[in-house]
Amino acid sequence: MKSSAQTPTQYINSIDEPRRADIKKLHNFIRKTVPNLKPHMKFGMLGYGTYHYKYASGREGDWMIIGLANQKNYISLYACMSDGKSYVAEKHKKDLPKANIGKSCVRFRKLEDIDLGVIKQLLQETNQIAKKIKK
Repeated sequence: MKSSAQTPTQYINSIDEPRRADIKKLHNFIRKTVPNLKPHMKFGMLGYGTYHYKYASGREGDWMIIGLANQKNYISLYACMSDGKSYVAEKHKKDLPKANIGKSCVRFRKLEDIDLGVIKQLLQETNQIAKKIKK
């Protein structure tokens, strides 16, 4: 569900309840947990912070460090970092049993399905890796 919103506030306000309340709470939680990552819109979803990537092929660009998206059937939280051995989201799979975990994505139906303590750790780890990359 790609949004045409231009700002995080517009994005959140465009979501129907009860999902809007969960997205808003999670947005505020992300802002509090990693306040150095400025919220913005990227590819129709909320992004927090950016980093520059460059592949060996020469392809390069800028991407969000953390992302948050309202999908048709779930909420997606993207932790777009790897420590070189594994992706941050995958490391927390066993701690988030009600979520579907991909390499960089945590998908869940409602906020009460996830442990915010685990999400806080995931966000902080993602932020720490991003800080190392930016140096």
